[in-house]
Amino acid sequence: MSMSQTLAPHLPYLRRYARALRGSQSSGYAHVRAALTALLAGDQSLIEGVPPRVGLYRIFHAIWQSGAEHFDNEAPAASHSPEGRLKSLSATKRAALLLTAVEAFSLEEAAFIVDETPEEVEAAILGAQKTIDSQLASRVLIIEDEPIIALDLENLVTELGHKVVAVAATKDDAVAKAKSERPGLVLADINLGEGGSGIDAVSEILASFDIPVIFITAYPEKLLTGERPEPTYLIAKPFLPETVQATVGQALFFHPVAREAA
Repeated sequence: MSMSQTLAPHLPYLRRYARALRGSQSSGYAHVRAALTALLAGDQSLIEGVPPRVGLYRIFHAIWQSGAEHFDNEAPAASHSPEGRLKSLSATKRAALLLTAVEAFSLEEAAFIVDETPEEVEAAILGAQKTIDSQLASRVLIIEDEPIIALDLENLVTELGHKVVAVAATKDDAVAKAKSERPGLVLADINLGEGGSGIDAVSEILASFDIPVIFITAYPEKLLTGERPEPTYLIAKPFLPETVQATVGQALFFHPVAREAA
């Protein structure tokens, strides 16, 4: 099997990780392209005996690390303000959180990817999540036509310290509630059954104001196509609480407008 065939199934998820890590589709994709270029040029290679997905993420992380360090150095010195504390959070801590909670790597795999010990990765995860949860409380709109799933999401985000300002089961209701409640974050299913499309609802909402959106779907491959636009934040059903927690934290981390609306 060729390298392209081996890596192809993992690239959509690496792009998702890169977007969430960098908070930008263009920046994330640039790092993915750099990792693939290094592989093709022979500057980097997959490690024998290591699952291809783990090896691919390790190469990406090695390519990204110098950029991550630069990103952190741009942050102001830590201050007593929430913004200062957030910007002083290391990019490596965010990487550890995303690798385990969103990409579903084990502690050992994540440690191998970032070239640290499992204990260091676990400590980074706990430190990152504590900071994110305490500083990024926001107002949340849930767009979901399945009542049980909507209730699960409402309970989850409430436990994380956020306030659910509305739950909508149809496109029209979602748009109306977004305009009246002005949430700082939207969690949206893409298929609302007879209630329309969650994607259409989000498009209409984003035409009015800029807030982060996390799409929730049983069919992530329909959105992870490699074509623009791809959602920066995507959760697959059935979802784990820690996946929702990590993704919500990342979405809010990179949206200052949403933080001001909280």
